[in-house]
Amino acid sequence: MDLVGITEIARMLNVSRQRAHQLAQTEGFPAPAAELSSGRVWETAGVEAWALASGRRASAVAGSEES
Repeated sequence: MDLVGITEIARMLNVSRQRAHQLAQTEGFPAPAAELSSGRVWETAGVEAWALASGRRASAVAGSEES
């Protein structure tokens, strides 16, 4: 299971960290997989599916497979 935090979500969606945080609080955004002392984390696949369904991305999120 690949996990991403707010910084990675911002990069995936090409938005600021502040905007990624706002989006993560909107209805329909996937629930966090866990809440760590460093912050919340989400399953990458869930965020990618949300991005496609919400029109944030027209195709698979570019660069999400890079490590």
